[in-house]
Amino acid sequence: MKQRFLFALSLLVSGFITAQQRQAPAYPLIAHDPNFSIWSFGDKINESTTVHWTGNDQSLVGLIKVDGKTYRFLGSEARNYEEVVPAANNKSYTVKISESNPGSGWEKPDFNDKSWKSKKAPFGDNGKYKTKWSSDDLWYRRAFDLKSTKFDELYLKLHHDDNVVVYLNGEQIFKKEGWNHEFDYIKIDKAVQQKLKKKGNVLAIHVKNTAGGRFLDAGLVEVKETKAKVLVAEQTAVDLRATQTEYQLKAGGIAIDLTFTSPLLMDDLDLMARPVSYISVKTRPNDGKSHKVQVYLGAASAIAVNESSQEVTSEKGSTKDLDFLKAGTVEQPILEKKGDNLRIDWGYMYFAVPKSANASQSVTAASEATANFASGKDMKTKAKGTNLMLNTVFAEETISGEKEYMVMLGYDDIYSINYFGNKLRPWWNIDGKNTIEAELEKAYTEYDDVLDKCEDFNEKLYEDGVKAGGKKYAEVLEIAYRQAIAAHKLTKSPDGEILFLSKENFSNGSINTVDVTYPSAPLFLIYNPDLLKGMLNGIFYYSESGKWKKPFPAHDLGTYPIATGQTYGEDMPVEESGNMVVLTAAIVMAEDDASYAKKHWESLTEWTKYLTEAGLDPANQLSTDDFSGHLARNANLAVKAIMGVGSYGYMADKLGEKAVAQEYTTKARNMAKEWMELADAGDHYALTYDDKSTWSQKYNLVWDKVMDLEIFPQEVFDTELAYYKKKQNEYGLPLDNRADYTKSDWVYWTASLGDDTSFRYFGDPMYKFAVETKNRVPMSDWHYTSSGDQRGFQARSVVGGYYIKLLKDKWE
Repeated sequence: MKQRFLFALSLLVSGFITAQQRQAPAYPLIAHDPNFSIWSFGDKINESTTVHWTGNDQSLVGLIKVDGKTYRFLGSEARNYEEVVPAANNKSYTVKISESNPGSGWEKPDFNDKSWKSKKAPFGDNGKYKTKWSSDDLWYRRAFDLKSTKFDELYLKLHHDDNVVVYLNGEQIFKKEGWNHEFDYIKIDKAVQQKLKKKGNVLAIHVKNTAGGRFLDAGLVEVKETKAKVLVAEQTAVDLRATQTEYQLKAGGIAIDLTFTSPLLMDDLDLMARPVSYISVKTRPNDGKSHKVQVYLGAASAIAVNESSQEVTSEKGSTKDLDFLKAGTVEQPILEKKGDNLRIDWGYMYFAVPKSANASQSVTAASEATANFASGKDMKTKAKGTNLMLNTVFAEETISGEKEYMVMLGYDDIYSINYFGNKLRPWWNIDGKNTIEAELEKAYTEYDDVLDKCEDFNEKLYEDGVKAGGKKYAEVLEIAYRQAIAAHKLTKSPDGEILFLSKENFSNGSINTVDVTYPSAPLFLIYNPDLLKGMLNGIFYYSESGKWKKPFPAHDLGTYPIATGQTYGEDMPVEESGNMVVLTAAIVMAEDDASYAKKHWESLTEWTKYLTEAGLDPANQLSTDDFSGHLARNANLAVKAIMGVGSYGYMADKLGEKAVAQEYTTKARNMAKEWMELADAGDHYALTYDDKSTWSQKYNLVWDKVMDLEIFPQEVFDTELAYYKKKQNEYGLPLDNRADYTKSDWVYWTASLGDDTSFRYFGDPMYKFAVETKNRVPMSDWHYTSSGDQRGFQARSVVGGYYIKLLKDKWE
């Protein structure tokens, strides 16, 4: 455990600090890859349901009985939606529709809809629809009866594309401009619920298409309140570290240490790729007395589905040292879906406990698990259904000292990636001869050793971060660590090359996006450059195989997890060429070996020639900051091109090609001189050459410092940094003059252009954003600098870019 945490605890006991000290926008609990990733979106681990990084419930529950009283120390009661008026994804239904305006009163229960058509839901023009809808408007009336009109909580279940207005018995209950990607659940006011009748109710909806696709499906669901008598344990501390998140709680006379460990140690790829996390619960008396204690841990089957309505099958199993529960969808649509806001619905989750722990395991309805444990009722296994809970109950015992209860949560995705038509297995089972059961056994036998390694790494990373940029910088590095790694999947190509494929989370879902690789690179250059090769190898293959025929690299390889060719709608020629050349040079520097560059020299040469021809004065195009729109004559993009040319010269020198090295290094320096004239705006350098009233962060300059290429003179750095100080806001430096928002990865790159004082001046507001933003999601890299509000993006790998100062210091 960190010395800083021990110090904080001593202060807590002395009453000098509050029990809750926020450390991150959200806290990683289980972190392995884009599909197996569970978070807490609040400061207290037992104040809300744990979720996937997308925000969908993936409930982990921890309960403890202390002298007969039940306390919840992990998670919250997950909402279990019971169908009242089923949507079509649960049960087929027919509804009355009209595609022409029916006039006023159409939403009322007594409206005469005899002339409307009876059609099967859902309606749409893409995806899984039963009735084709291709017009601009759809009016929908669904009559239904009820067995009972008494509900604990009633919700509208709605999937719509685009604008929608919803009525229940003539009263408007929901309205939204826009669309959703899946079912949303909207609570219905009690006053509206009370007007429901056993017969003759009507759900009426108008949906209007404004652009793109069309879709409509709807129903009503109930959430039943739990009847279990459960107290809430008092959380006293939280500590977020690189590979672990630890909570301390109090339940009556028992102190609880709850620790989540995902051992993402990059110097051991077999360990890093093992899809198993540890959940440890240590209990001890806090009052010097003995207490009767019983611990429960549960994991919801939602971890293995994309939608809560998907049916799951479960079974029990065992290995030499473990008992486990296994669950996955009945359907098993392996690699059939692609997109951004999705969860995995193939493969199987595993919930394992040591046989020596004297625990019983069962699978029940999620809605029954807490009440069953609290009441002491036997948990009878339910092998199949929706919204299940995998339960582990440890035997009750009287404790007077420390006692640990440990479970492991694992996931076998069977196949991970469709790579140009080849189904790739995960790294840990690349040849199909391994099993998840064997990996669970290894995880158990290596538990103590793995924890020691994690704790040593946590300490080292924190100390290095403090040395490089201060305590605030070190704590932001901790926030970024698991998030950056777990936005990738580690596997191998059919040729045996390492592939470390990113998902562009909450952006567009692209796989292996080059301009996402670029900002994330510093983390991997520090700890294992092979992982950065794994991000570049697929892009090199795409070009060198002839599948991609343009004189610059592709933007991506597809949409996760389907890597069969670029799906982004527009090329970024200068952006991606510069990224690939610079990052290859960075690998050469990290390894002090030019072998990787030599292997791809033909591609690197082609891309560098493109940069010399088109990079100094870029045509109208997108850069990695595509959310800001197209720009021509983009000065920062031109810097990237120049750094690419200079990087090529560096690699040529390492390969012994002295004449080529001198030629391209000279070209880069001449391009830099010309750039200075084109971008000169007096006291700064402009955003675009043709508008000297503009400005922007020139974060691409950082590689000149990190790799010590000496392409740009010092005056460029001094001039820009002095000007940026005039533009600083409370939550950081804006990206450029066009908007108040910034990108936190780029801020750290810009901050690294100067000395340590300058770094803290520009970097520290990123910490302020992390601990103050109201948006409780995995660290967003795109936020407003005046308010600290999230602008977009979350859980992305680009936070690996925060490590740029650590990389710079290492290479110096």
